[in-house]
Amino acid sequence: MPFNDSRDQDVIVVGTGMGGSVLGYALARAGKRVLFCEQGLLTSNPAINKGCYAESTFPTGVVSASEHSELLRRAARYNKEIEDVSYSKPKRFVPFIGAGTGGSTGLFGMALERLFPCDFFPKRNFRDAPNTTLPERWPITYEDLSPYYKAAEKLFRVRGSVDPLRREENFDYLPPPSLSTQGEELYRFLDAKGFHPYTLPLACDHTPGCECCQGYLCAQNCKNDCYKICLAPALEQFGARLIENCEVIKLEASEKRVTGVVCQSGDRKLTLEAPTIVLAAGALKTPAILLNSASSIWPNGLANKSGLVGRNLMRHLIDLYVLTPKSTTSGSAMKELAINDFYLVDGKKFGSVQSFGAMPPGEVVTAPFELRLRTSFAPITGSLFGRIRPLVDRRLTHFFSSKIILASILEDLPYSNNQVTLVKSANVDRPCLNLRYQVSDYDRDRTEQFRKHIRSALKPYRVRLLKQAENNERIAHACGTCRFGFEPETSVLDSTNRAHGLSNLYVVDSSFFPSSGGINPALTIAANALRVADFLIHER
Repeated sequence: MPFNDSRDQDVIVVGTGMGGSVLGYALARAGKRVLFCEQGLLTSNPAINKGCYAESTFPTGVVSASEHSELLRRAARYNKEIEDVSYSKPKRFVPFIGAGTGGSTGLFGMALERLFPCDFFPKRNFRDAPNTTLPERWPITYEDLSPYYKAAEKLFRVRGSVDPLRREENFDYLPPPSLSTQGEELYRFLDAKGFHPYTLPLACDHTPGCECCQGYLCAQNCKNDCYKICLAPALEQFGARLIENCEVIKLEASEKRVTGVVCQSGDRKLTLEAPTIVLAAGALKTPAILLNSASSIWPNGLANKSGLVGRNLMRHLIDLYVLTPKSTTSGSAMKELAINDFYLVDGKKFGSVQSFGAMPPGEVVTAPFELRLRTSFAPITGSLFGRIRPLVDRRLTHFFSSKIILASILEDLPYSNNQVTLVKSANVDRPCLNLRYQVSDYDRDRTEQFRKHIRSALKPYRVRLLKQAENNERIAHACGTCRFGFEPETSVLDSTNRAHGLSNLYVVDSSFFPSSGGINPALTIAANALRVADFLIHER
């Protein structure tokens, strides 16, 4: 996109996911001149893959790492490896998160739920947790966020039913769709056992033939993602501008304000300027940008006088439960039901259980595994696996096609040593992103307790547990790496999400969470972005 003047915008928003798109849309609608910088591609481009996983388009045989990277890029997925240095043997992988207009909402399963009021006082339910950095309370309350929750639900046209365990009366969901045969079976089963099932609130228009499209871009335009709901209207109706394929490398700053946004757009290196800068690149990339912005004025990284930028990484501890239903019909592709009966049990706080939707086809599960074998340490094993892969693919697809899949979302606690860091690489401008995340003994014990509760609740169903809680590649709900709080010594941001010590820098992605809660984070990110936008619109 050509620019006559890099300073002719009021706000630069880095990232177009749930935080950046929602905030930028609200500001543009209020008359602010907004410029979006997006590392990925414009997802309305006809060359972008829609309606299938990137792995579904893998050619037969060997796929090189560069081919894999380009396929991910064209599917609006993050395509760079990060290194997990949590244990003695480092491990490299590409996280399953979005990188295109709309960010991870282009891939999400559309579940939009509020945190509970108790989540805003996180320490209260974990008094016995050793070494955690949980604060006593968030710097805002549920009541502060409640009107913005309602506004975000209306904006994304959320459909569902209110959880019977919630006592708030200001929900305004659109009517939910009818349950599938298996969904109705599970609802009646849980209700008969004294639990409180409800229809999971989804940001979906449920057009005929809707398949949820979890993990890939929707081809039918029924997924209410951030590009459809916020970014496209901001660009087409309210004069906002977008630079796609624009990776922000670092920020330039004086002692008190950001003075420039340094980015790489194709083969051009740009330095953009605006009175207000908003980081919304995600809980992995945002701290990486700040750490890479170290200078003589900010020797430990921008906004990092507290030393907390990148620390307190949380990701939720998620398991899958595969149920064999009585019904012999094919399983529903949609996320349908949820229960929160285990959110608080006998004074112990766990999380939520919800429909996972359809599992990906067998070839999607096995393709990355074969690629890793062929291109890394075991090419011969990879070749042998490639021969039997079609059989494995068919059996996996058949196994999951008739099952009910549930996902448990356990709140994980923040710890200072769980963090995102940078290490030098051949490209001086772009150091390698590392993460360190170890499940604490305390959280490991809570994971086992949660599993026992869920298994007991599902009896006498035949249940197979697919343990994923300990797997660091399951990082789609990453949060906490630039927490907001009351004091500069114990947080990166203040209660308005402005960086301590910098008058014009804000962070509105999930980095700001001081605790993870036990609910999908997307709606809280959106509601908070509307709150911060309201502050910026009315700031004198």
